[in-house]
Formats: sequence, C-alpha cells, structure tokens
Amino acid sequence: MKKRINSKRGIIYFVIILLISVLTGCSSHTDPETISGEHESDHENKVIFGTSENDDNSPLENESELSDVNAGTSETPALLTEPTEKIEDDLLINADGITLAERICTPKGYARYEAAKNSLTDFLRSYPMKADGAPVLLYNSSEKGNQRVHAAVFGLPIEAEDLQQCADSVMRVFAEYCLQTGRESQLQFHFTNGFLAEYSKWRDGHRIAINGNDISWTDAGTYDDSYESFKKYMRMVFAYAGTLSMDVYESKPITLEEVQVGDVFLKGGSPGHVVMIVDICESEAGERAFLLGQGYMPAQEFHVINNPLHMENPWYYEDEITYPFRTAEYTFPEGSLRRLSYLDWTE
Repeated sequence: MKKRINSKRGIIYFVIILLISVLTGCSSHTDPETISGEHESDHENKVIFGTSENDDNSPLENESELSDVNAGTSETPALLTEPTEKIEDDLLINADGITLAERICTPKGYARYEAAKNSLTDFLRSYPMKADGAPVLLYNSSEKGNQRVHAAVFGLPIEAEDLQQCADSVMRVFAEYCLQTGRESQLQFHFTNGFLAEYSKWRDGHRIAINGNDISWTDAGTYDDSYESFKKYMRMVFAYAGTLSMDVYESKPITLEEVQVGDVFLKGGSPGHVVMIVDICESEAGERAFLLGQGYMPAQEFHVINNPLHMENPWYYEDEITYPFRTAEYTFPEGSLRRLSYLDWTE
C-alpha cells in the first residue's frame, strides 16, 4: 500500500513539473524551421575614436552571445509570426524582371505613383537586381546563413571588407545615387564623434587623418574624381560612421503620413539597425504599401526583405505598421521612423 501511494505521488509530481515546463517554456519556443543555423548579429563592428564598439573587434558568432547583447532591446529573431490572411491572389514576383519595379509587382488594387526623372524613387525602381532566386552574399562572397528573409537582391556594389553593413548600405545607396545624377558635391557623412566627412574635400585631394580621438583633414594629394577614389572615401566613412551617427546627426523623427522613398526605420546605437523604404505603392482608396531594403551584419549585399506577416508578399501595408514594428530580421520601437538629411540631396 505504501509503495502504491509513493507511485501516485510520483505521478503527481511529474504532472506538476510538466505543467511548470509548459507554462514557462512555450512562450519562448522557436520553430527550428524558421531560423537558419547561422544567426547574423546586427551589432555594428564600428570604430569609434580608435576603438571598436564591439569589445572583441569581431562580429558576434553565436546565438548565445547575441542573446546576452540584446537583453532588454527590441530585437527579435526573424519569421516567427504566423502568416495572415492579407495575401494577394496575383503573383508578386516576376522572375524575368531586371529592375526593382519589374521584379516586384504591386499588390492587386495598388499601383506605383509616377516618379520624377532622376529622383531617388526613379533611381531605386530602375536599379538592376540580381537574378531571381540569387542568394544574399556576404562581403567575402560566401552566402548569408539565413536566405529566407529576402525577396530580391540589389546589384549594389559591396566592398571586400566587413564594413558595408546596415547603415553603410543605406549610405552607399545615397552615394551611388549622387554619383549617377551629378550630385556628388553634396555627399557628406558624419562620423560617430560628429566629424563631417565631405566627399568634395576628399575629391579635391584632402585626406582624413586620425590620431586617437582626434580627426582632421590633411593635404595629401591632387584632385581625383575616379570611382576608385570614391570607394576609398566610402570605406573610410563605413569604418567611422554607423547607425549611431545616422541617428544623432543625420535624421529626424517623422509620422507615417509623411513617409516617402528614402525614409528609414532606425534604431541607433550598439547594437543598432536600419531598414530603408525603397518603394511605395498606393490603392485607389489612398492606402499605401512599402518595400523595405536592408544590409546587415556581417557586411552583405543590399536586399529587399520579406514581410514576416505574409512571406509570399514582401509589401508592408500601412495598417500593419504598429509598434513594436517587426520586420524580417529586426523589431523597431516606436519613434524609429525617421527622415535622413540625405534626402535634401535629392531635391
């Protein structure tokens, strides 16, 4: 009899433990099919006054490190939400499309508004894309671990160092736009300490001297407007600028009603991240939808990201943008929608 009672107690204890495990563990459960084996970190490996924001001067390499760094932040793994009913019947990806506008069609009932020639919208819509189904490549030509988060890949140049990450990709878009449309004299970016790196000075032969925390211009050469010189300038910017400088010196908050192509969702700091609105379409009722583009860490090709609410449709509908705002690989807090001062160059 005593043995039977102990057996019943054992069953009761087991049931209690099982209930505790379910109640405490299910909310943090992650479907292994939704996240790749390699987890990219958004932690920017930027140099600030001669030091790196990342203590070991290297990207975080595993998920446990990422969890420690992001404790208390708004970041979340990608693709964890269930698809919604907001899926359009028509095929949205045209595999034969060469440009952004040709590759990603608008949803049923929506249309792109007309873009002025040489505007940023025109530049992005007509930008060549890599072949449909092409993987996102890292700076070293290896494939990014998570290939489920992108709908298309821009043919935007990327340097062979781990520098052109999230904010850098946005800066590269604006810089290439300025070169193509004859606005290169307006190119300028702030470093994290506030130093203003003007491309016109670099082109005229000046160079940036860095001595510890001191940054200054020096006379080091002659006029050079070659693309190779431009790339050297951009690599210097990538090394000393990032989401922090973009947030503090180069952007201001806006409302959803004000949004235009080139605006960003930005969380400055370390870690930080930014995604850029690369296209907008609108319904007859005035409802809008957006395409978002991003680079990430490690440095990788600029790409259009999927919407985790409906993976078959990369458009982010206006009524879906609530906070915290979840994108394919990052969740942004309220106040993260911002306008970059770079848009002044496009007028």
